[in-house]
Amino acid sequence: MPVALSIPSERVPATDMSHKQWTREECQALQDSGLVERERYELIEGELVRKVSKSSRHIRTLSLLIRFLTRVFEDTVLQEPSILAAPADTPTSLPEPEAVVLSLVVDTLAELPQPAQIRLIAEVSDSSLRFDLTTKAALYARAAIPDYWVIDLNARRIIVHRDPRDGAYHSIAAYAESEQVAPLASPDQSVLVGDLR
Repeated sequence: MPVALSIPSERVPATDMSHKQWTREECQALQDSGLVERERYELIEGELVRKVSKSSRHIRTLSLLIRFLTRVFEDTVLQEPSILAAPADTPTSLPEPEAVVLSLVVDTLAELPQPAQIRLIAEVSDSSLRFDLTTKAALYARAAIPDYWVIDLNARRIIVHRDPRDGAYHSIAAYAESEQVAPLASPDQSVLVGDLR
């Protein structure tokens, strides 16, 4: 049986130093100028967060997750880089989750997927676990993403966030590697947590 969790709601800053708060438009200008390679950074709450290199364990888990989601949801699965439009009230974020399941097939990526089009978001975490469970979870909850999974590589579990209300998830449960978890949008299609590592 999954264990209910209570995750601290405080925001975890990307760094401890004072720094400029960036907007989506400013990041686009930096990319257009060639000063910043967009694929190496993620804009979260006004901070340019450098993406960490992925270990072979991380890559394998992500590959297994994408395979499972594609089997369940077919052509509505997007694999990174999946830049998402954040809610209108957060012009300082362009999150790039590792896996996204949309409610419809996207014919073109000219338009960023909108939060209302998203069924599930997943992140694979090792060194970024605390950031994914606090800062990113708060961002996705504000966007009303109904199903947010964090695959915790170190503890060999999946932490599932659901029931977003008032900018926070009100249902957070951890599934151990011996347990099965199913997407909210397809409750009859489950995966053994241990099979994603």
